[in-house]
Amino acid sequence: MSKTLSYGGDKLKFGDVVTAVASLTVAYILLESAYLAVFVQVNSYWGADVALILSVLTASLIIGYMFATKIHEESRRGAISRIAVLFTLVLAFYAMASFTNPYTSAAMKEGLESMFSTSGWTTMDWVSYSAFVMEILVAMYVVLALVFSFIGLYAGSMLKRGAKK
Repeated sequence: MSKTLSYGGDKLKFGDVVTAVASLTVAYILLESAYLAVFVQVNSYWGADVALILSVLTASLIIGYMFATKIHEESRRGAISRIAVLFTLVLAFYAMASFTNPYTSAAMKEGLESMFSTSGWTTMDWVSYSAFVMEILVAMYVVLALVFSFIGLYAGSMLKRGAKK
Protein backbone atom coordinates (compact mmCIF):
# COMPACT_ATOMS: atom_id res chain seq x y z
CA MET A 1 0.00 0.00 0.00
CA SER A 2 1.55 3.29 -1.07
CA LYS A 3 1.25 6.46 0.96
CA THR A 4 -0.72 9.07 -0.95
CA LEU A 5 -2.30 12.39 -0.18
CA SER A 6 -5.79 12.72 -1.54
CA TYR A 7 -7.37 16.09 -2.25
CA GLY A 8 -10.58 16.05 -4.22
CA GLY A 9 -9.79 12.81 -6.05
CA ASP A 10 -6.25 13.75 -7.11
CA LYS A 11 -3.50 11.50 -5.79
CA LEU A 12 0.13 12.44 -5.39
CA LYS A 13 2.71 10.44 -3.50
CA PHE A 14 3.82 12.28 -0.39
CA GLY A 15 7.43 11.25 -0.93
CA ASP A 16 7.43 12.91 -4.35
CA VAL A 17 6.17 16.17 -2.87
CA VAL A 18 8.77 16.11 -0.10
CA THR A 19 11.55 15.31 -2.56
CA ALA A 20 10.45 18.13 -4.86
CA VAL A 21 10.25 20.61 -1.98
CA ALA A 22 13.64 19.56 -0.59
CA SER A 23 15.20 19.90 -4.05
CA LEU A 24 13.47 23.24 -4.54
CA THR A 25 14.73 24.50 -1.17
CA VAL A 26 18.33 23.51 -1.87
CA ALA A 27 18.21 25.04 -5.35
CA TYR A 28 16.63 28.20 -3.92
CA ILE A 29 19.31 28.65 -1.25
CA LEU A 30 22.16 28.11 -3.73
CA LEU A 31 20.65 30.47 -6.30
CA GLU A 32 19.78 33.09 -3.70
CA SER A 33 23.39 33.14 -2.49
CA ALA A 34 24.62 33.71 -6.03
CA TYR A 35 21.99 36.34 -6.81
CA LEU A 36 22.63 38.17 -3.53
CA ALA A 37 26.33 38.38 -4.36
CA VAL A 38 25.41 40.11 -7.61
CA PHE A 39 22.33 42.22 -6.89
CA VAL A 40 23.20 43.59 -3.46
CA GLN A 41 26.36 45.07 -4.94
CA VAL A 42 24.43 46.60 -7.84
CA ASN A 43 21.54 48.00 -5.80
CA SER A 44 21.72 47.48 -2.06
CA TYR A 45 18.13 48.61 -1.37
CA TRP A 46 16.20 46.39 -3.80
CA GLY A 47 18.94 43.78 -4.28
CA ALA A 48 17.63 41.34 -1.67
CA ASP A 49 14.08 41.50 -3.05
CA VAL A 50 15.25 40.99 -6.64
CA ALA A 51 17.40 38.06 -5.48
CA LEU A 52 14.38 36.52 -3.70
CA ILE A 53 12.13 36.77 -6.74
CA LEU A 54 14.69 35.54 -9.26
CA SER A 55 15.93 32.68 -7.09
CA VAL A 56 12.39 31.40 -6.41
CA LEU A 57 11.48 31.68 -10.09
CA THR A 58 14.69 30.09 -11.39
CA ALA A 59 14.72 27.27 -8.83
CA SER A 60 11.04 26.56 -9.55
CA LEU A 61 11.70 26.43 -13.28
CA ILE A 62 14.51 23.91 -12.74
CA ILE A 63 12.53 21.72 -10.34
CA GLY A 64 9.39 21.96 -12.48
CA TYR A 65 11.42 20.68 -15.41
CA MET A 66 13.04 17.91 -13.36
CA PHE A 67 9.73 16.69 -11.88
CA ALA A 68 7.63 17.27 -15.02
CA THR A 69 6.89 13.57 -15.49
CA LYS A 70 5.59 13.22 -11.93
CA ILE A 71 3.63 16.47 -12.22
CA HIS A 72 1.99 15.34 -15.49
CA GLU A 73 0.98 11.98 -13.98
CA GLU A 74 -1.52 13.76 -11.76
CA SER A 75 -3.59 16.89 -12.05
CA ARG A 76 -0.99 19.51 -12.98
CA ARG A 77 -2.48 22.33 -10.92
CA GLY A 78 -3.04 20.08 -7.92
CA ALA A 79 0.50 18.69 -7.94
CA ILE A 80 2.07 22.10 -8.48
CA SER A 81 -0.05 23.74 -5.79
CA ARG A 82 0.93 21.09 -3.22
CA ILE A 83 4.62 21.61 -3.97
CA ALA A 84 4.26 25.41 -3.99
CA VAL A 85 2.33 25.56 -0.71
CA LEU A 86 4.77 23.30 1.15
CA PHE A 87 7.75 25.22 -0.27
CA THR A 88 6.11 28.50 0.82
CA LEU A 89 5.76 27.13 4.34
CA VAL A 90 9.46 26.20 4.35
CA LEU A 91 10.37 29.69 3.13
CA ALA A 92 8.23 31.33 5.83
CA PHE A 93 10.31 29.54 8.47
CA TYR A 94 13.45 30.52 6.56
CA ALA A 95 12.38 34.18 6.73
CA MET A 96 11.69 33.93 10.46
CA ALA A 97 15.07 32.29 11.01
CA SER A 98 16.79 35.32 9.49
CA PHE A 99 15.84 37.25 12.62
CA THR A 100 18.13 35.04 14.71
CA ASN A 101 21.04 36.89 13.12
CA PRO A 102 22.15 39.55 15.65
CA TYR A 103 22.95 42.00 12.86
CA THR A 104 19.31 42.06 11.76
CA SER A 105 18.16 44.02 14.80
CA ALA A 106 21.12 46.37 14.47
CA ALA A 107 20.24 47.01 10.82
CA MET A 108 16.59 47.64 11.73
CA LYS A 109 17.60 50.06 14.47
CA GLU A 110 19.97 51.90 12.15
CA GLY A 111 17.33 52.16 9.43
CA LEU A 112 14.66 53.38 11.80
CA GLU A 113 16.93 55.94 13.46
CA SER A 114 17.85 57.34 10.04
CA MET A 115 14.16 57.83 9.19
CA PHE A 116 12.70 59.03 12.51
CA SER A 117 13.69 60.43 15.87
CA THR A 118 13.69 57.43 18.17
CA SER A 119 15.13 59.08 21.26
CA GLY A 120 11.97 58.55 23.31
CA TRP A 121 11.37 54.93 22.35
CA THR A 122 11.08 52.34 25.10
CA THR A 123 12.23 48.75 24.94
CA MET A 124 8.64 47.72 24.28
CA ASP A 125 8.54 50.07 21.29
CA TRP A 126 11.62 48.39 19.85
CA VAL A 127 10.21 44.90 20.47
CA SER A 128 6.93 45.87 18.80
CA TYR A 129 8.75 47.37 15.84
CA SER A 130 10.93 44.26 15.45
CA ALA A 131 7.87 42.00 15.51
CA PHE A 132 6.15 44.21 12.94
CA VAL A 133 9.14 44.08 10.60
CA MET A 134 9.32 40.29 10.93
CA GLU A 135 5.61 39.96 10.12
CA ILE A 136 5.98 42.16 7.05
CA LEU A 137 9.03 40.21 5.87
CA VAL A 138 7.34 36.83 6.37
CA ALA A 139 4.20 38.06 4.57
CA MET A 140 6.33 39.28 1.66
CA TYR A 141 8.17 35.94 1.48
CA VAL A 142 4.88 34.01 1.57
CA VAL A 143 3.21 36.01 -1.19
CA LEU A 144 6.25 36.13 -3.47
CA ALA A 145 7.18 32.48 -2.90
CA LEU A 146 3.66 31.25 -3.52
CA VAL A 147 3.16 33.25 -6.70
CA PHE A 148 6.58 32.80 -8.27
CA SER A 149 7.01 29.15 -7.29
CA PHE A 150 3.64 28.29 -8.84
CA ILE A 151 4.55 30.19 -12.02
CA GLY A 152 8.01 28.64 -12.18
CA LEU A 153 6.83 25.09 -11.49
CA TYR A 154 4.07 25.39 -14.09
CA ALA A 155 6.37 26.86 -16.74
CA GLY A 156 9.11 24.33 -15.95
CA SER A 157 6.70 21.43 -16.23
CA MET A 158 5.48 22.77 -19.58
CA LEU A 159 9.03 22.85 -20.96
CA LYS A 160 9.23 19.08 -20.69
CA ARG A 161 6.15 17.30 -21.90
CA GLY A 162 5.47 14.40 -19.57
CA ALA A 163 3.33 11.37 -20.10
CA LYS A 164 -0.35 12.18 -19.64
CA LYS A 165 -3.00 9.74 -18.46
